[in-house]
Amino acid sequence: MPVRVGELPRAGLWRHPRTVLAAVMALPVALLAVDELTPPDIRFGALMVAAPALAAVFCTPAGVLLVILVTIPCVVLSAGANQLLDAANFPVQLGTIALISLASVAASAVRLRRERELARSRSVAAIAQRVLLRPLPRRIGTLTLASLYRAADEEAAVGGDLYAAADLQGTTRILLGDAQGKGLAALETAGCVLGAFRRAARHRVPLGELAAELEEDYREDLREEAAAAEAGEPGSRPAGLGEEGFVTAVVLDVPRDDAGLVRIVNLGHPPPLLVHEGRVSPLEPTVPAPPLGLGDLDSTPPHVDTAAFPPGATLLLYTDGLIEARDATGAFYPLIDRLRDLAPLALPPRELLAVVHRDLLRHVGGHLGDDLAMVAVHRAAEPRTAGRRAEVPADVAQGRL
Repeated sequence: MPVRVGELPRAGLWRHPRTVLAAVMALPVALLAVDELTPPDIRFGALMVAAPALAAVFCTPAGVLLVILVTIPCVVLSAGANQLLDAANFPVQLGTIALISLASVAASAVRLRRERELARSRSVAAIAQRVLLRPLPRRIGTLTLASLYRAADEEAAVGGDLYAAADLQGTTRILLGDAQGKGLAALETAGCVLGAFRRAARHRVPLGELAAELEEDYREDLREEAAAAEAGEPGSRPAGLGEEGFVTAVVLDVPRDDAGLVRIVNLGHPPPLLVHEGRVSPLEPTVPAPPLGLGDLDSTPPHVDTAAFPPGATLLLYTDGLIEARDATGAFYPLIDRLRDLAPLALPPRELLAVVHRDLLRHVGGHLGDDLAMVAVHRAAEPRTAGRRAEVPADVAQGRL
């Protein structure tokens, strides 16, 4: 199925608060009209008590009061139409509606307060996530970068996917990873890895030694957090939160010279995809390596692969929340097929991520089952390099390792 470049449908007018309020206010009026048109032995006045209760679910306290101001006259008019104003039970019915109305106003106020508290909590979580996942620079040398992050936990707005970029004076280093689990535990793990990556970047750690450096720093951070939690230090995170986690990751070093190459260390992560001249090529690792946190399973240093990254090409890094997303029939999202459809459009990185994200939401029906992070890196086709081929080692196939 071809990918359509377009927006997701917006929420309908019926979801607007004023529309909902108008509909609830219309309920007692509609019941009164039906009551006027039916025989006296068929009475709808008792159903009008539902209007304030429904308003408490959807409206503000002021909106509930408006509904009450409409409901009570309708109840009185309905009783008059059915000749019940003089009935001994009518004051009881009116008192019951008054009590339910007062309870509806109180319930609406409590609901509104909790919604505001949740909104503040989500705002704080979103700010924390943005601080942790600092925005990538739009350009570094001849590279154009873009990133996209969506948490599966919509209430918390945080998750364990991570990305970062660093300028190493002549080389651009890019990290994308996926911490085990979701929510706050995964967020802690992601924070440890990002801190270790930034420290390694400041110390100009070579790519071949980076995995060991990240592994050591990551474990040290977890040990410090566990010790602080056991000691009951203020502000420490709960003991055991994330301390047994692991992180799959892929790290790229992109030189700024004209070699047209990229060096890759893959730690148990889905392979980057190279999009160039209408082709989509997975950059698979030649030697599999365990994720961070499981380095003690294999004492061999991770292999550094080299692949072609010619001018005009785009690299897409992503987490498994993208390729493991399923539609209603259980089919996985066909990322490579979608990128083949998009390749002739030559979209800039930011637009490419936006289109893939919209298409993914259509595929899954609007709800993600896992955290999602994507980073797109485009290498500009410079005039001084457009007329000659990139010098690629003989053992490196074009677009593949």
